[in-house]
Parts: sequence; C-alpha cells; structure tokens
Amino acid sequence: MENLPKSKKIILFDGVCNLCDSTVQFIIKRDKNDIFRFVALQSDLGQQIINYIGIDISKTDSIILYEPGRAYYYKSAAAINILKELGGIYSLLNIFSIIPKYISNKVYDYIARNRYKWYGKKDACMIPTPELKAKFLQ
Repeated sequence: MENLPKSKKIILFDGVCNLCDSTVQFIIKRDKNDIFRFVALQSDLGQQIINYIGIDISKTDSIILYEPGRAYYYKSAAAINILKELGGIYSLLNIFSIIPKYISNKVYDYIARNRYKWYGKKDACMIPTPELKAKFLQ
C-alpha cells in the first residue's frame, strides 16, 4: 500500500456496474482540484486495498472512499464525503449527513442491490481513455 498516492483520495467502485461507471464519470468531470483517483473493486489493486483496510466485501460492494493512512468510508458516508469534496453546490448535499446512518445506508443498500437490474452491467471493467488514464490506479 506504500505505492498509493498519499495526497489523493481513492474511490473504489464496481467496475462492471453502469451506474457506478456513470458516477465515476460524473465525479471526474467535477473534480476540479484533482482530489480523486479511481480503482475498480474487481482489480488486483482494488482487492489488495480492500484486504488491507479490512472491509468485508459481502457487506458493501459498490463504492468505498479510501484516504490512505487516514480513513475509509463506505455506503452513504462515502457518497456524502465525495460530494463534500467536489465543493460548490454539491457540498450542500452534506445536509444528508444529519440523517441517521442506519436510514441513509438502508436507502443506499436498496439502490446498490437493484443497480444491475435498473442500470445494467458490463461484461468487463471500463477502460479509461488515454487522457483519463492518470486518474485510474492499477
């Protein structure tokens, strides 16, 4: 884990999920301060990070925000922290952090459980374009 950029926040995402792919594209377009790097959960590095931080992937399998050496967030906490970092109008969505975690995670779990049915699934992880390649860790 020493090779991970300490100054970047790492978003682990489901690389075959169309909703997750759209979310990654949304974040990249709005990441004006170049805060985030991305790793597919299915990749070798994704699995290494999950094992290193000790997350039980059977409890969450769609998005994890990892701040190397500091903290990690998953489910609704990850989504809220990502939006907060994007700043601007998105940081206003931090208001959702006042909702008790067990409620926001139930909503998150419902969407995550149905994401393939509603948005579809790819056969393989997304391959970034050459200009976006630096945003993805391998």
